[in-house]
Amino acid sequence: MNQHYNRRYSKEEIGAILQIIQTCVCDGKYTIARNQNRQENLELIREYNLTTKKLQRILLQIETKDFCHSLQNIKVGYEHETLYVFCPQVTLSNFDNEERLVDIYLKFNIVNIGTESRVIVISFHERKRSIDYLFR
Repeated sequence: MNQHYNRRYSKEEIGAILQIIQTCVCDGKYTIARNQNRQENLELIREYNLTTKKLQRILLQIETKDFCHSLQNIKVGYEHETLYVFCPQVTLSNFDNEERLVDIYLKFNIVNIGTESRVIVISFHERKRSIDYLFR
């Protein structure tokens, strides 16, 4: 386990964080990173033809038990931000209608602007390495 990972949370604390994330998703106040630095996100979205509606459904199905850890953002100028990692298992269908159970690695940044919150989904791709769940 990486020493920079924070796993000192209660289920209630993660439930509250998840509520913020899912409220932002419901209100359309979220973005999934799709720039050149997030090629893996784009590949998963393309491979499984994940429309906006499908992406939203995946984000709304995340549960507290899918939480892994948080970590501080290391990007210069953003060190004050906390990133939250979840890894739900989701059944996805590719273009050939072949279904597959996929572990999706999700990393969220909750940005507060005044009294408003927005969510940036930094990572939305297939899990590449083993991961430890806090509540499983």
